[in-house]
Amino acid sequence: MKFSELQIPAEVLKGIEETGFTDCTPIQEKALPLALAGRDVAGQAQTGTGKTAAFLVSLFTRLLNQKKSGGEHHPRALILAPTRELVVQIEKDAQLLGKYAGFNIQAIYGGVDYMKQRDALKAGADIVIGTPGRLIDYLKQKVYSLKDVEALVIDEADRMFDMGFIADLRFILRKLPNYDKRQNMLFSATLNPRVMELAYEFMNMPEKVSVTPEQMTAERVEQVLYHVSRKEKFPLLLGLLKMKGMDRTMIFVNTKREAEYLQDRLNVNEYPAKVISGDVEQRKRMKILADFKDGTLPIMIATDVASRGIHIDGVSHVINYDLPQDCEDYVHRIGRTARAGAEGMAISFADEDGAFYIEAIEAYIKQKIPTEWAEDEMFVKDYKRSKPRPRTELKTFGRGGKPGDKGRPADKGRVGDKRPAPRAARPKKP
Repeated sequence: MKFSELQIPAEVLKGIEETGFTDCTPIQEKALPLALAGRDVAGQAQTGTGKTAAFLVSLFTRLLNQKKSGGEHHPRALILAPTRELVVQIEKDAQLLGKYAGFNIQAIYGGVDYMKQRDALKAGADIVIGTPGRLIDYLKQKVYSLKDVEALVIDEADRMFDMGFIADLRFILRKLPNYDKRQNMLFSATLNPRVMELAYEFMNMPEKVSVTPEQMTAERVEQVLYHVSRKEKFPLLLGLLKMKGMDRTMIFVNTKREAEYLQDRLNVNEYPAKVISGDVEQRKRMKILADFKDGTLPIMIATDVASRGIHIDGVSHVINYDLPQDCEDYVHRIGRTARAGAEGMAISFADEDGAFYIEAIEAYIKQKIPTEWAEDEMFVKDYKRSKPRPRTELKTFGRGGKPGDKGRPADKGRVGDKRPAPRAARPKKP
């Protein structure tokens, strides 16, 4: 199906054509006819399937076809996303696709100038794209109102649950007009019971559309699996990084602590790498992403949660340094390469723990991941050692004390002392 076959305003079609889109992706082909007809849609689709364009085109069409009924400064549409990076990416896509639609689009998220965003929102916006936390801050300050919202989009709803935003999300949704007074769209990697409960609570009889996992797995991604021990992973990683063509590589790990340790080890061995983490200040995060996109930074290390919403073309390799426990995360990770018609490679390490996840992942993607033997020459054994990984300090408790207390004087010889105090001699009987 082509976009030109749908009932889309000329202003929106012009923006679509300038971005180079002509044919609908599977999720767009299923969701757009329903959304353009005014129906509520609950869509199952991963990042990279074209879901962002699906809800943006629908939203622009609705706002252009209906006259503005509310106050001048109140938003007509609200798009909610779980991460700052995803908000920034949606706002960028909205500016491109809606270039000729004439809407004032405002992105709201944490980590940047608080007052600047506050003033911009107070000045008025047609479409607001934001993360729940900062939107609630401004809402409580009465900087803006949601009473005139005509369209709602919740993107990556499953991650809202995973990141603990569901209470904030419900707070915002209860400030909107009744669900039958607005159009609602929800997109999620899975339409599990929690997500569908949210959909039925805040949407008007949504139509379910989905793209199956086998369609979501990038066909142009070459997948390979290496069975290695935990200690062999880093020497093998160094050997693989010496390969030609690994000029833009994303490495996925399961914890922030592992990401930071891996960054130190790579940097010591003269492989420039940076970590995308929720603890990194927003401007620094943007700089890391910009450097990775333009090729200045060849390696980016990420966890699944912190990397949500990052859309970067030209990623040559994805390395699963740790295999994910969630099968959907595997599909999401390898989808970072082979974007925009390019080819890519996904390399996975299965250590003593990761080996237990392989069967479930292969069942989910409905295919066996090709396994290769790591030859001895692929390992770099004479690498430089970084500083040891810091150990977590054990907390101790004294009698009546708090976590971290070393014990009161009366507690000597118990928890927290380096050695037991000598036992007092019993008094002799007279």
